[in-house]
Amino acid sequence: MNNEDFLRLVVRAQIQLWNEADTALRTTHDLPLAHYLPMRVIAQTPHCRVQDIADQLAITSGGASQAVDRIEKAGHVQRQPHPTNRRSSIVELTAQGRALLDAAATTLDQEIEHRLASLSPAARNQITDSLTTLLTEHR
Repeated sequence: MNNEDFLRLVVRAQIQLWNEADTALRTTHDLPLAHYLPMRVIAQTPHCRVQDIADQLAITSGGASQAVDRIEKAGHVQRQPHPTNRRSSIVELTAQGRALLDAAATTLDQEIEHRLASLSPAARNQITDSLTTLLTEHR
């Protein structure tokens, strides 16, 4: 397989997984994957800043800020003043956002499990290891 074919295959797999996960979350929870992913970062990051979301999702800080604006408008997160930095704010899940994230996590896990069911655990581990190596060695 040449490099262009490899790139096309990886991108196509990513788009297909994204679309299927997005459809499952929208259908079941009225929650787009583009909201779920920042919400997951917020839940896992103490004193989460918009920049933390940008860094963890490999998006621009402007894109992360716009995502937070949309999620905040939906009532799932709120911004609070940063306790030690007046120029910054932290983003927290609301009670409604936390409940939605917890329910959506189960749906997402089931969807991904369904999509990856044809892969053995060894194949999943090999793919995970290879993607991790690609992401960490070429930053």
